[in-house]
Amino acid sequence: MLTRMNKKGFTLVEIMIVVAIIGLLAAIAIPNLLRARLNANESAAKGSLRTLSTAMESYRAAQATPTYPAALTSLSSANPPYIDSVLANAGSGSGKQGYNFVLTAGATTNQYCVRAAPVTANVTGVNTFTVDQTGVIFSGATCAATGSTGGTPIEG
Repeated sequence: MLTRMNKKGFTLVEIMIVVAIIGLLAAIAIPNLLRARLNANESAAKGSLRTLSTAMESYRAAQATPTYPAALTSLSSANPPYIDSVLANAGSGSGKQGYNFVLTAGATTNQYCVRAAPVTANVTGVNTFTVDQTGVIFSGATCAATGSTGGTPIEG
């Protein structure tokens, strides 16, 4: 004779419903988290460009003949350094916070342009940014020997 014992537990249907709910929440949350990461990387890139602009001006003011450095590594090798070595060497490889930073020397010693581009487009960032001797950060601009060309100035 078979008797039913009083067992406690979840039925297969209840477990399937819980798994479906978790899957739905993940489908909603993951794209938002990825977008938040892209926004954070872009904000960090803009902040790094502001830091580089300030460092470039400080470096120029400290020279006997006012000139901008020819390479970002000149800013980190100075004593005391104007920027950290991670930012100075962020022109290739993994970059810094998802962005590579490359300095383009100007046509004269009074001009420069630094471009921040995502290490992997649409993964670590979407937009490119530049800053030049004017101190204005541009979105979507390119670097030329005279500074940033094209693009849109950004606020904040």
